[in-house]
This record gives sequence, structure tokens and C-alpha cells, in this order.
Amino acid sequence: MKNRAYSKNIADTINNFLTEDDWHFSFDDQRGVFKFGLNLKGRIKKVSYIVDVKDDEYVVYAISPLGADEDDEKMMAIMAEFICRANYGLKNGNFELDMRDGEIRYKSFVDCEGLTPTMEIVRNSIHCPAAMFDRYSTGIADIIFGNSTAKEAIAKCENSPVEELCALLGEEFDGDDDMDTMIARLAARFGIDENELHTDGEAVKSDNGETEVKTDLFGTEGGVA
Repeated sequence: MKNRAYSKNIADTINNFLTEDDWHFSFDDQRGVFKFGLNLKGRIKKVSYIVDVKDDEYVVYAISPLGADEDDEKMMAIMAEFICRANYGLKNGNFELDMRDGEIRYKSFVDCEGLTPTMEIVRNSIHCPAAMFDRYSTGIADIIFGNSTAKEAIAKCENSPVEELCALLGEEFDGDDDMDTMIARLAARFGIDENELHTDGEAVKSDNGETEVKTDLFGTEGGVA
């Protein structure tokens, strides 16, 4: 296999991070490719990583051991819709579905033109795919094994902290006339912005009367629409 040109500086930074953070990895110094695995807490218990270093960029791929059945057209269509819903509004990277064989992976791209990435940049680029699989693995598994629709699967993954809090309180205190007061008090205790209590729409009114578009790290607005 031919050697391939890649940035030694980028590779050294990634190598330093993985070494200092005590990851077990392999590195192909002829092609600039790192490989390692990571255990997760969600329905998908482990993902395989490939970090592909190039001249002025690198790409992190986290690959799921579970994939859609390429021979099941209905499952492939539902998974494709799920991936589209999950990707909507994401700020860092995206899920990918290989329509040839059903493979599911998360990609995080880092542009390094004119700079060498910091350890923090490397850390974020590697941790982000893991966080996304932790968040969305339940939906992926439900589609593969549970005959779930894409909308049902994404809703289960993207419940906001407020929605989860409301669900828990609703189960325990069903019919309590002071539910709104209780939720507001607990939301304040857990540091949830009061505006997040308005879950019926994608925008809320600010104190000055202007409409503010709500966003978050995982782009939950839109995925369940």
C-alpha cells in the first residue's frame, strides 16, 4: 500500500491527546490513520473510531456495530428518515447512512488550514461522536429491532430536560393542581431557563418582546417536527 501525504503536526497532536488521555489505539504512520474503539452507555455499547489525517484537515468517524438491513427496503427508508431528522440543526458533524450496506456512522470534520489543532479541539472532535451515539442509539436500535417509526424513534431520543422532568413528575404527581409551580421551582433548581418551559413551539418571546429562535447543542428543535 502506498504512503499517503498527511500533516505530521496534526497527527502528533492527536497522538499526544490519545496517549495522555490513556486511549488504546493503533496508528498507521504511512497513511496517517488512527484506529481505536470506545465503550458507550447507551443501547449501542461500543463504536469503532477511525481518525483520518490529511494535509490540512482531519476527519473523525465513529462507526456503529449495528446497521440497518440493506435488504429490508422499509427499514432502510425509516432509518434514512431517522438520520435526516437527527441531523437537522446539528452544529458539529452529522450522522451518515450507507445506502449500500446499511452502515451507520457519525462524522466530525476539523478544518486545520493555517493552524495546528489544540488538544481541546481534538478532544471535542473525538468526544462529540460518542455523545451523539449515546443520545441517538436508542432510536437506532428501536428501528432495527423494534419496528419503530422514524418519528417515534427520534422523539424518544430528543426529549428535552424539561420534557423528561414533566414526564417524571406527571407519573408521580398526576392531577396535582400545583404542577406548573412545582415544575418551575424544580427547573430553577436544576438551572433550566424558564423560557424552556414553553415546549409547544420552536420560538419563545424574550423579556423585551422580541422573538428568539431557540437552539441547542444537539439541535433538538426540528428533529421531531
